[in-house]
Amino acid sequence: MEAVRWTAAIAVALLSSSCDEKAVEPPNKAPPSLAADGAFCEEHGVLEAVCTKCNPKLVPVFKAKGDWCEEHRFPESFCPVCHPELGGKPAVDVAGADAPADGTKVRFRTKEAATLAGIATVPAKKRPGGAQLEAVATVLYDATLHAEVNARAPGVVRKLHADIGAVVKVGEPLATIESAAVGADRALLGATATRVEVALAEYNREKSLRDKGIASDKEVLAAKREWEDAKAAHAAARATLGMVGTGGGHAGRYVLRAPLDGTVTERKATIGHMVDLDHLLFEIVDTRTMWVEIDLPENRLSFVRVGQNASIRLDAIPEREWRGTIQYIAPAVDPRTRTAKARVALNNPNGLLRKNMYGRALIELAEAKPMVMVPREAVQRAGNATLVFVRLTEDVFEARRVRVGLTEGAFVELLAGVAPGEPVATTGSFLLKTETLKGSIGAGCCDVE
Repeated sequence: MEAVRWTAAIAVALLSSSCDEKAVEPPNKAPPSLAADGAFCEEHGVLEAVCTKCNPKLVPVFKAKGDWCEEHRFPESFCPVCHPELGGKPAVDVAGADAPADGTKVRFRTKEAATLAGIATVPAKKRPGGAQLEAVATVLYDATLHAEVNARAPGVVRKLHADIGAVVKVGEPLATIESAAVGADRALLGATATRVEVALAEYNREKSLRDKGIASDKEVLAAKREWEDAKAAHAAARATLGMVGTGGGHAGRYVLRAPLDGTVTERKATIGHMVDLDHLLFEIVDTRTMWVEIDLPENRLSFVRVGQNASIRLDAIPEREWRGTIQYIAPAVDPRTRTAKARVALNNPNGLLRKNMYGRALIELAEAKPMVMVPREAVQRAGNATLVFVRLTEDVFEARRVRVGLTEGAFVELLAGVAPGEPVATTGSFLLKTETLKGSIGAGCCDVE
């Protein structure tokens, strides 16, 4: 069966005439740009917009012109079995064609023809409020109110003063630890204190002898140097013990104390357990404030700024909403997820927010004003233009050049070109685009009677 250009087949079946139609010889294979011009039906191996097995209403359209492979149930012109070199794509570069002028119209032969071609429409919807970005959100502890407490010196845990769930104040005891190193440091502190006293007495004696003409200035300076060295050694010993803490009722014991107000959420210390400096013994968290970490998609980072408002809804508490502002945006993108972390701090006086809760964040990206939203499949690309097709009557569609804004899930914001409530073509909009392109269906300037 002789291959017939799919574009001509639909044109004759659906349109009564065309303007300045030009014959276009099909290339040896479909241009690569066409693959990006519409979704591909992986199941049947053809372009989804013209897949006759997914859209059986297209079958009589192709049969009307004789472009039909009865054996494989595909249009002969791009049957993936008869013409594998085309890769299941019509042999016409609609992506590279010149875009139609704003207001170009496509008129179908009958009112039923649009239904036959599978053209579906939905009204462009008006959504109140400004542009928003939805992203994954996870609740975390506020890192500035989160403490991990380890041993200050190696030793053995002798007593526990707090357990998991205990609410503690800064400075309250958590555990008593016996440490030989602390005992040695306290002995050193006593020795250095004695050394300071002896050095000071010697310095005063040498000054007295110098005043009597018995000692020289050199001997006085040597005594003063020894006194200064003794004070430095004493200060170092005192600072070392200051980091460990005091108390314990024993020369070799010290008390581990809470560094902040909060709740003990983890305890790994046990009585008799030998601990070292790198052992985590307690975790204390002040949960009155929690952080929400938001995963911002890489391609939306340019729209997000510190200070923008965000509302948080959690899967575990769907009836509640928390509101805050973006306080921080990470300077790096995760190479695995292609997202950057943003942070919102939320007050949590009643403790409803818990670490690792999961939900969604809505970030307000623009001023609160109504938006026009249409489904993604309604938006088509042709050359350097973006198109949406608006149904004027049952058998007439108009191409509108539009400016798009943000994408939210399955919908796209239109900044100009379409008014709220206007019916836009969704399913079948790809076919309408080809009607308006030069060298394709309708030969480019179709206002057909």
